[in-house]
Amino acid sequence: MTENRDRQKNQSPQGPRIGRGGPPGSGMMRPPEKAKDFKGTLKRLLKYVKPYTITLFFVVLFAILSTVFSILSPRVMGMITTHLYQGVVDSSTEISMDYVIRFIFILGGLYLLSAIFSYIQQYLISGVSQKLVYDLRKELNGKLQRLPLRFFDSKTTGEILSRATNDIDVISNTLQQSVTSVIVSVFTLLGILAMMIIISPVITLATLITIPLSILLTKNIAKRSQKFFSHQAKSLGELNGHIEETYTGHITVKAFGNEKKVIDEFNNINSQLYIHSYKAQFISGIIMPLMQLINSLGYVIVAVIGGIYVINGRLPIGDIQAFIQYSRQFNQPIMQLAEVINTFQSTIASAERVFELLDEEEELIDKKDAITIDTPKGNVRFDRVKFGYTKENTLMDNMNIDVYSGQTVAIVGPTGAGKTTLVNLLMRFYEIDGGAITIDNIKTTEMTRNDLRAMFGMVLQDTWLFNGTIRDNIAYAKENAKEEEIYKAAKLAQADHFIRTLPQGYDTILNEEASNISQGQKQLLTIARAILANPNILILDEATSNVDTRTEHLIQKGMEELMKGRTSFVIAHRLSTIRNADVILVMNEGKIIEKGSHEKLLEDRGFYWELYNSQFVA
Repeated sequence: MTENRDRQKNQSPQGPRIGRGGPPGSGMMRPPEKAKDFKGTLKRLLKYVKPYTITLFFVVLFAILSTVFSILSPRVMGMITTHLYQGVVDSSTEISMDYVIRFIFILGGLYLLSAIFSYIQQYLISGVSQKLVYDLRKELNGKLQRLPLRFFDSKTTGEILSRATNDIDVISNTLQQSVTSVIVSVFTLLGILAMMIIISPVITLATLITIPLSILLTKNIAKRSQKFFSHQAKSLGELNGHIEETYTGHITVKAFGNEKKVIDEFNNINSQLYIHSYKAQFISGIIMPLMQLINSLGYVIVAVIGGIYVINGRLPIGDIQAFIQYSRQFNQPIMQLAEVINTFQSTIASAERVFELLDEEEELIDKKDAITIDTPKGNVRFDRVKFGYTKENTLMDNMNIDVYSGQTVAIVGPTGAGKTTLVNLLMRFYEIDGGAITIDNIKTTEMTRNDLRAMFGMVLQDTWLFNGTIRDNIAYAKENAKEEEIYKAAKLAQADHFIRTLPQGYDTILNEEASNISQGQKQLLTIARAILANPNILILDEATSNVDTRTEHLIQKGMEELMKGRTSFVIAHRLSTIRNADVILVMNEGKIIEKGSHEKLLEDRGFYWELYNSQFVA
């Protein structure tokens, strides 16, 4: 509604979150987002994983088996190499092809078993991650349906969507990729280290000398690159915001001839993004060449010492070949673990944001012994109602209104007077702080929200239409609506004519933003929807604000038919549309300062008289 929309505009927009650590193996050394309560959030997240403990046990088991078979492969390959080498250099030793073929089959079997177990564990972990995400999204969606309107007033749509989609996706990806990466990396590291020690403790010790150097270089470079990634993330956010703002309002930009200004702003932000991105990527990109240099140094150490051992007969050449393979694989699990830790920080931060949303205060639970009004008459009463959006600031205090069945009540006043708030209280979008609101002498708090809101039909200034046919959009108000009812509602809303002029008529597909019809036509469809709902109480919030004067006149005729026998609340800025209202409530600063018919209020020459003259007197 109008005032809610104004409040949302005053909220700080939350753009898409960027600069988050990439997935394992991405090579992106971005600074991780940190959770406020890491241990508490992790403990809570593990509760969602607990139902899948048995499956995760088999994931760990198969990951270990896959790693073991993979680690054994270089040693078997070394045995083949040793046998062939001895047959070549020693004439007394005959090369046995049966031996070679047998071990080739063993080697192939090891690779095959490793692949099979890896496939099974990936299949299982994918199922767990998707089920967990399914549970989280289901819980989150249910939560959003139970949150009060004041929550949505205080949060931007982008922020809520980010938590419901991006943050949950991060949790899913981490569970699917990082969990297995940790298992595989740890056991690969331990397995390789064990195999290296078995082959030669001395060469293993010489190789491990390069590890502290690798850690030291990686830590220092990553620390320097973090500030540039932070600047890159900030610049990227500014650029995204500038592009979205510019292309959303491109007509305004062109109308005022500000293309050059917009281009200059874009170039400035884009230049800053280029500089920060270049520095961040360049510095982080140094890591790989340096790691390769250190790995090459380790390779040289192994090759030299191993060569001496082979010459002296202390080790077979196949063992040196296997050792070289192990040494070149040794740093990979270390790098993977470092990236997983980086990603895991961001994942816990994402989980924390999801849990914050799940912990939001919900609407009051409907009473179990709620009262249902079978045949509502539409008598509405505000009895000493008190309300404020915050406890410190009271908007309404001791408000009293009596509306009788079939009356049309118009609510007028300046922006921020509390017109829309009054209607929101009536439908229990907000809970009152004091007093009571009754319908047919039954307090609204004594009914369920579904029963209460089923009595109302609403037409708002902000039209909401979904991607689908015009027929489906109108029928949204009534389940299993008949064709004749849809056509009748459209005719009454003066929408039938324009619908039938469209190429597909009622089967015309509205796109995501319904931009393939005019704003006025959108409003006509929402009015038709309200007519189809056949409500007992009608709420019209600036319902004709987006249509031209001629269409407005036609709609008024339809509205007169719609409002017959119904209690109607009409919020209007165009005072010409409410002259025939039974009662006009004039609001200002949350209070009703005047009350009466159009003629009486003009005779009183008060606030309403001033509003009316400001519109119609030059």
